[in-house]
Amino acid sequence: MAMAKFAAVLLLALIAFSMLQTTVMAGNGRGGRSRNPYGPGSVKIFQCPNRCATRCGRTQYHKPCMFFCQKCCRKCLCVPPGYYGNKAVCPCYNNWKTKEGGPKCP
Repeated sequence: MAMAKFAAVLLLALIAFSMLQTTVMAGNGRGGRSRNPYGPGSVKIFQCPNRCATRCGRTQYHKPCMFFCQKCCRKCLCVPPGYYGNKAVCPCYNNWKTKEGGPKCP
């Protein structure tokens, strides 16, 4: 009788642990703590001007940089961090090219 109760409690504990683990993993996939803060969808359209002001803050070509950065931000909903480079965190921003094949986004 005691062995049956022990087995039942053990089975319940395993089911509870399994449910908890599934819940935690599902939360990480939907934007939990492991979400990339600069990746696709990390910016709302109204945030584009501020993010682009930071991105274009050190260039001597501020107006064209702001124009293209905001255009890219509206399409991709992300802006890479920093003033230059780091485009790998935002594939859409990185892969959008001009007709000539050069990068469209600063």
